[in-house]
Amino acid sequence: MENIKVALVHDWLTGQRGGEKVLEVFSEIFPDAPIYTLIHFPGSQIEDIENKRIITSFIQKFPFLKKKYRSYLPLYPLAIEMFDLQEYDMIVSSSHCVAKGVIPRPDALHISYIHSPMRYVWNHYFSYFSQDKLGIFSRFLIPPVIHKIRLWDSISADRVDHFVANSKTVAKRIEKYYRRSAEVIHPPVDTQFFKPGDKQENYFLIVSALVPYKRLELAIEAFNRSEDALKIVGQGPDYKKLKKTAKANIKFLGSLDQIGLLQVYRGARALILPGEEDFGINVLESQACGVPVIAYMRGGATETVIAEKTGVFFPELKASSLLAALDKFKHLSFNKKLIRENALNFSREKFKESISAYLREKWMRFREQDD
Repeated sequence: MENIKVALVHDWLTGQRGGEKVLEVFSEIFPDAPIYTLIHFPGSQIEDIENKRIITSFIQKFPFLKKKYRSYLPLYPLAIEMFDLQEYDMIVSSSHCVAKGVIPRPDALHISYIHSPMRYVWNHYFSYFSQDKLGIFSRFLIPPVIHKIRLWDSISADRVDHFVANSKTVAKRIEKYYRRSAEVIHPPVDTQFFKPGDKQENYFLIVSALVPYKRLELAIEAFNRSEDALKIVGQGPDYKKLKKTAKANIKFLGSLDQIGLLQVYRGARALILPGEEDFGINVLESQACGVPVIAYMRGGATETVIAEKTGVFFPELKASSLLAALDKFKHLSFNKKLIRENALNFSREKFKESISAYLREKWMRFREQDD
């Protein structure tokens, strides 16, 4: 794919999660490609990304951006469409919000790697915007705004030539909401960094954004009852509400750097996944450290956890169901080496090899059709 101009598009650069790990690999494959993104918080990415040419939208200049950038959601479709990508032969977007909605020129190839169709307008709409969570004014304002974004999201899917999903779960959503098929290529896990340690402590672990659809309130209810030690890594708008309901055996650690995260993974008895994940990069980071997982039996975890070998599932979104799985876990023994071997199937190297081959194939076919 030499001598072609490529642009990378990513929703926003505000932290380092699974989506940013995918972008890092795209950036390695296309080292000269600029990155177009709605918002960039300088210093939030690895050095290789920070040193790239990063083009942001008009939202970058808005006030209170670090705390309130999600509040500008109604403007995201407009902002992403205003990027001028007419000089590029190929667009590779990494999207869980609006990045897939950029406008390529008619003879350009657009491939979009989807982490999930917009959760807050589709499958998790009621987790975020149920009537009991909205004030009087919001009840009249938010539904029509989300309705318009939903329509835009459906229409803008037609601008994508090929979809890639990060899991079978997400591929099914793409088919349901966009009526399009998607190749499944699981995202990368840094198995070179996340490795087993020697010391295990007596606590369970959650690594998650503190947002409604993650269902952390279910885990807190369960651990309030079991009184086992639980550490929660992450931050988000639900922090105060969750902290208020948690007993003393539950500790909130906030955000940790990579070294700190590695240490808490290594010390945990198991990672707890209380809600349905699109893929769940934390599930594999945990397994790469030889630490088993207790997960809700839906979503991406069903593709990455082997029942009773690398973890335990619970079937219902109820504290009692999680408690039963927790009790079952305590009566099982797990092989740290086998758990890590499962994670190695999702290594960064394998992802880079698979996605590179996919992009190369699609480009060659695209050029053949053009000729």
